Amino acid sequence: MGGFVSRFWFMMFPAKEYKIIVVGLDNAGKTTTLYKLHLGEVVTTNPTVGSNVEELVYKNIRFEVWDLGGQERLRTSWATYYRGTHAVIVVIDSSDRARISTMKDELFRLLPHEDLQNAVVLVFANKQDLKDAMTPAEITDALSLHSIKNHDWHIQACSALTGDGLYDGLGWIAQKVPGKTPT
Repeated sequence: MGGFVSRFWFMMFPAKEYKIIVVGLDNAGKTTTLYKLHLGEVVTTNPTVGSNVEELVYKNIRFEVWDLGGQERLRTSWATYYRGTHAVIVVIDSSDRARISTMKDELFRLLPHEDLQNAVVLVFANKQDLKDAMTPAEITDALSLHSIKNHDWHIQACSALTGDGLYDGLGWIAQKVPGKTPT
């Protein structure tokens, strides 16, 4: 019965559809984040080679979410996924102080791309459950987020393992993307 009502609802009131890409360095928690949002549980993951894609429905908005592999040799291929992107989620391992400047370089390499001109940027400060995690304020400074002028951006503390903060971040995207059309 519930499935019928759901299908009927979407037939009468179609969900808006948006594309999100999820980027970050290897071991930041991108795939764990995706599947925690998609399935509501933590799944055992292996390093992503290429991409994973899942559809999430949140507040009658359909998100096509692309989780892109974060190993150094795969980052050059990220741009092949940018076309039609409405939002970029950057997942940061908040305990990885040694590589935060590498992620800053990657972020500022992708932001000017023409296919991301209208994309909003959500930074998930992941692994906040770890005692040595950088705060969102520290990450904001380390990534120079305040210097981003051509994109709406937001940083959200979260833990992909517990789910804390994930839906808050998705809610921010849901508020920002309606009405925007990528070029």
